[in-house]
Amino acid sequence: MQLVDVAAPQGSKAGDPRAAKVRALNDAFRERLPRPTKGCRLIVTDGLGSLTIEQFADLLQAVSTYSDFGPDNDPHGEHDFGAIEQDGVRYFWKTEYFDQWMQFASPDPSDPAVTTRVMTIMLASEY
Repeated sequence: MQLVDVAAPQGSKAGDPRAAKVRALNDAFRERLPRPTKGCRLIVTDGLGSLTIEQFADLLQAVSTYSDFGPDNDPHGEHDFGAIEQDGVRYFWKTEYFDQWMQFASPDPSDPAVTTRVMTIMLASEY
């Protein structure tokens, strides 16, 4: 699967009610890892294949409890990106919004009925 960088909805800002809905949906997805909710998918890159089960579980726990959001990594207030360091290795996670068939960008990321959320966790060196 090719990763596509899907931009935030046009005009989305941290204080925007639509951004607040997207943020709540993204937080619900992330906080329920490793068991994503309906309409959500988790992808991990090949670079994570060398992790032990324990290291992978620790990484999922770190992503699910991530709270270091700020203007540099969350300019739209959607909680859709984070960077984590674990055992001296840097990881990124990114949530993107696709339509239900995962062919195009979601027409409205604040509406779970028309959106499939996809979170990718990767080594920072794979970005």
